[in-house]
Amino acid sequence: MRLDKYLKVSRIFKRRTVAKEVSKNSRIMINGRIAKPGTDVKENDILTISYGGKELKVRVLETLSFAKKDDANTMYEIIEDID
Repeated sequence: MRLDKYLKVSRIFKRRTVAKEVSKNSRIMINGRIAKPGTDVKENDILTISYGGKELKVRVLETLSFAKKDDANTMYEIIEDID
C-alpha cells in the first residue's frame, strides 16, 4: 500500500494531501530510509514521522485499504512520541 494512503486510512493524518506533502518534504522515514508518497508500506515496517516539532515512531500492524474510525488505530502501534 502507498505510504500516503496508509497514513490517511490509519488516520495518522486527517487528509491524504497533507500526508503526501509531509512525505514529499522528506519528513517520513520507513525503516531508516527517507520515504516518498508512493513508497510501499508493509506489515512490521517502522515509520518515523517528523512534523510540527514532534516526532512520532510507529510500527505497522496491518495494511487495510479501508478502515472504520474504530478500526483505524489497530493498524499501528505507537513506539515513541517525542514532543
